[in-house]
Amino acid sequence: MIIQDGLFTDEYKEFVDKFKPKRTTDDCYTPEPVYNLILDYVRQRYDISEDTEIVRPFWPGGDYLAYDYPPSCCVIDNPPFSILSEIVKTYQEKKIRFFLFAPYLTCMNVTKYGATVIITGSSIIYENGAEVPTAFCTNLEPENAARSDPELAQAIKILQTKDKKELPKYRYPAAVVTATSLGYLAGKGIGISVPASEAVFIRKLDAMPSGKGIFGSALLVSQAQAQAQAQAQAQAQEFSLSPREKFIQEELAR
Repeated sequence: MIIQDGLFTDEYKEFVDKFKPKRTTDDCYTPEPVYNLILDYVRQRYDISEDTEIVRPFWPGGDYLAYDYPPSCCVIDNPPFSILSEIVKTYQEKKIRFFLFAPYLTCMNVTKYGATVIITGSSIIYENGAEVPTAFCTNLEPENAARSDPELAQAIKILQTKDKKELPKYRYPAAVVTATSLGYLAGKGIGISVPASEAVFIRKLDAMPSGKGIFGSALLVSQAQAQAQAQAQAQAQEFSLSPREKFIQEELAR
């Protein structure tokens, strides 16, 4: 064990972190008020009795295939969007009732398995701060392939307006390169490369509060790269003079 002045060194922490389960882009935790809204909606619309066991088999590192589904249960959950079609196909084959959150733009894929797609045009703000365009799919109304639901859409909108949290806005030093910072430069027409030999992957800075991290993670770069980033950012933020302002310049020079 590597210990320095009674504390674990960064090298040891990195070693331990290798064995911790990592969250993926699928790990968008559903806010409790949103989940409860959907639960109430499903119970009322599909007449799901209070004694029906509601199942939530999806969590990081979990295996929904190995889950012990009680008879006559109903799965109401937010599954990993990347394997939604596989999940729907499995539930249909096993005749497990479900009502699932689904990706808005690609949700129609599940209709080939006989599932119904419910479109609300909603963007749900999840616990990690990600705002994701979200739809729903179910096998509780086999008579429909798809439908829109303006009432559910309005309920979600009202709930999220009421419960919307102000997320902290962090300003990172030039030595921290994020996808957002590179995207900003690309949008300004500035191309910049970060050599692999001058960057390491990080999830947060030591100065950040406990439990907080850099959304989407980042790269910690060398001093030379940090200087290049700072120069690029300054270039991107610099406004050019308009023809009118250049004319004024010329007049001032006379």
